[in-house]
Amino acid sequence: MPSLEQLLVLLEADPGDAFLRYGVAMEYAKQGRAEEAVAAFAELRRRHPDYVPGYFMGARAQEQAGEVEAAKGLYREGIAVAHRVGDEHAASEMGTALMAIE
Repeated sequence: MPSLEQLLVLLEADPGDAFLRYGVAMEYAKQGRAEEAVAAFAELRRRHPDYVPGYFMGARAQEQAGEVEAAKGLYREGIAVAHRVGDEHAASEMGTALMAIE
């Protein structure tokens, strides 16, 4: 996996790439940079509202940042998006994650 710095360079060259944006957000989360991860996942969802992993991992980042209520809302939103795009597996995983924090 490329480093965060490499991903940022690639993303700057192609800001419309959802997977690169997701990779940047995941790297922030992996490094424990929860606030930056939350912001990066929010930008991913803004640009690519049907990119289901952005909801699941964005909610996890919010949990990591101590924003449990925001995470609950994001899980609920992600479940709705997952149903809409036909990703029942992701909807189920987010439902399980939501139940674990309620």
